[in-house]
Amino acid sequence: MEAQPSEQALQEGFSRIEAALERGDGDLRALGFWRLVGEAKRRPELADRWADRIGAIDRRAFELGVRSRFPVWFGNAVLLLEALVGAAAVVFAMQAGPTAAALGLLVAGVAWSIATHCLAHYVVGRAVGIRFTNYFVGGPFPPRPGLKIDYASYLRVPPGSRALMHASGAIATKVAPFVALAFAPATDARWWGPAGLVVLGALQIVTDLLFSVRSSDWKKVKRERAIARAWSSER
Repeated sequence: MEAQPSEQALQEGFSRIEAALERGDGDLRALGFWRLVGEAKRRPELADRWADRIGAIDRRAFELGVRSRFPVWFGNAVLLLEALVGAAAVVFAMQAGPTAAALGLLVAGVAWSIATHCLAHYVVGRAVGIRFTNYFVGGPFPPRPGLKIDYASYLRVPPGSRALMHASGAIATKVAPFVALAFAPATDARWWGPAGLVVLGALQIVTDLLFSVRSSDWKKVKRERAIARAWSSER
């Protein structure tokens, strides 16, 4: 049977990491923080008991490492505006000539792919009880918006709900180009506009299959579903 984490081990580990943060060292992975969090998450009572302290450490490291931070309301407003730009592009495409219509559909697909990712995380997360602290810009090239989770609230919802929140953004991004494609019959768009949307959607699906299952949303979905199964087996 797998050894269960002790309260003393968690206490000592988190105290060590807090001391490192005070020195300006915010590399949580190198400090072993996420290993300790993973151990706490295996037992619901530990996840709840240590949630506030884990959340405070996570937030402090985020503030040390990310300078470009924005309020959640501001990030949501910007992404909603981008989604409206996509809707306006579709309306334009319905009234424009073939070339302009094709461009309009492509603009809509790209705009919705970007805008809906974090918005879906936010809407589903808030629905299940997860809070968020900031928007930020990061990730590998090209930079893209990110939504910072309040980890204390994250730990206090069931792992199945956490998995749903992670999946929501990934699904929204993949669906967005095909939603734009659905408007193509109502336009005179040249063939390469709808074809571009199909390529965009397919590329995003392939990217998820190759990378996201190892390092992004789908990896987190798998992780939380595994925790949910472990919780169920212990009941």
